[in-house]
Amino acid sequence: MRRAPMLQAVKSLMSSATGNNNGDKKLTPLQFKADVLAGLTVALALVPEAVAFAFVAHVHPLVGLYAAFIVGLITALIGGRPGMISGATGALAVVMVDLVIRHGVEYLFATVVLMGLLQIVAGVMRWGKFIRMVPHPVMLGFVNGLAIVIFLAQLGQFKVKTPDGDLTWMTGEPLYLMLGFTALTMALIYVVPRITKFIPAPLAAVGIVSLIVIGFNLDLPRVGDLASIQGGLPTFHIPMVPLSLEMLQIILPYSLILAAIGLIESLLTLNVVADMTETKGGASKECLAQGVANTVTGFFGGMGGCAMIGQSVINVKSGGRTRISGIAAALFLLSFILFASGLIEQIPLAALVGVMFMVVIGTFAWKSLTIMRRIPRKDALLIVLVTAVTVMTDLAVAVIVGVILSALFYAWNAATRMHAVSGIDVSGAKIYSLEGPLFFGSTESFLSQFTPKDDPDRVVIDFMNSRVVDHSGLQAIESLAKRYDELGKRLQLRHLSRDCKVLLGKAGQLVEERDDEDPTYGVATDYDLKTGQVGTGH
Repeated sequence: MRRAPMLQAVKSLMSSATGNNNGDKKLTPLQFKADVLAGLTVALALVPEAVAFAFVAHVHPLVGLYAAFIVGLITALIGGRPGMISGATGALAVVMVDLVIRHGVEYLFATVVLMGLLQIVAGVMRWGKFIRMVPHPVMLGFVNGLAIVIFLAQLGQFKVKTPDGDLTWMTGEPLYLMLGFTALTMALIYVVPRITKFIPAPLAAVGIVSLIVIGFNLDLPRVGDLASIQGGLPTFHIPMVPLSLEMLQIILPYSLILAAIGLIESLLTLNVVADMTETKGGASKECLAQGVANTVTGFFGGMGGCAMIGQSVINVKSGGRTRISGIAAALFLLSFILFASGLIEQIPLAALVGVMFMVVIGTFAWKSLTIMRRIPRKDALLIVLVTAVTVMTDLAVAVIVGVILSALFYAWNAATRMHAVSGIDVSGAKIYSLEGPLFFGSTESFLSQFTPKDDPDRVVIDFMNSRVVDHSGLQAIESLAKRYDELGKRLQLRHLSRDCKVLLGKAGQLVEERDDEDPTYGVATDYDLKTGQVGTGH
């Protein structure tokens, strides 16, 4: 009898691992093969990215590779979106560099641990749901900006070191070879799916280009030219920092920024991948997974990370759909570090640059360019602005700017919809029927609708098609009531919703509300099909 709960738990874990709980493809042998090959493709693309971002953060390449392995593995196991890839990212690296230069790598590890704990809190509090507040134009700006950032990051591979140690652009034959094999990789990714789908096109392209370059011993930059990726298993390591308030004051600001950037990029990537696969993902679950992953990473000598839209796109385009693809990518990456560093270091960078260029083409929302003239100007402005801010600063700032502007645009639009239709009823009272929400942005329009000096002694404001939203709206009503009271005229409010009445009561009601003329509405509880009569509750 006791085996049943354990059996159920195992089944639940296997269902979670294969992604069946999220409506993804079932783990058939064919899908398993697709996931494993997609994971291998992603792992190859992760190597130069992790090394490059480690250099940006001024840490050892293995610090970036360990982060890619640990964050990738944990988020693949328990994340909110099967098929999404996480690892060390440039958005986080540019924040870390200042901390590392000022205080050293041990403070970075402590910061990553605290960053993870903050993300766990966000997951437990279910704050991931607030990602739905990001409007679609901001999402388009996000993917466009990130596509441009990915493209610009690849341009660094077209530079070589001078004898003085400086970087300069390639020229002559090396440049032509680099461009030629980058273009060949892109062409193969385009052609291979039309010939066979047995192997993911990016993996086939990397393999073919690598064989040509190695076979003919062509002088092209290789992965090993960036740094050696050989290493051992990551080991448990408590950050060597003093446990003091001063230490906390140093790492807390960085942890807050990193946690925010990591969650924003992860949740937006989750939405992008969900759109590509036409499935749903768990936002708060992803927050929790990112937090656990970064907390563990900080204790194992990693630089932390978040979701990677480029590698996630590669995974999806290569057929990765379940958690197996993310797990395979992490395990392949670890095997490269432990056993196959010499082989992986021979892969030409031109092949990986070609893969990432195809990711740029697939990531950029080209339709956003064609709809600019058909959508409202404010939406077009948001797309362009978020794209530009993403490229010039960072993702978190771009999204925050986009959301704030969207809220302001919405408030302005709602404010301009406030108007009133007036008329005199049979009793001689003037009725103002309001349309639109009454809030801080519409109070001026609200007050301009009334003419207290010219109105009769009894005035009724009908809120049937309006709503009092905030304290500014209450204040506007009270101000209007005083104007009528000073003229000795009676003001009534009609059809206020229950919550509006509560707000008025809390505000210290200056307006005496008399709804003697309001109809009494019953709540329908039963409908008789024979008589066609509705019974009402009391």
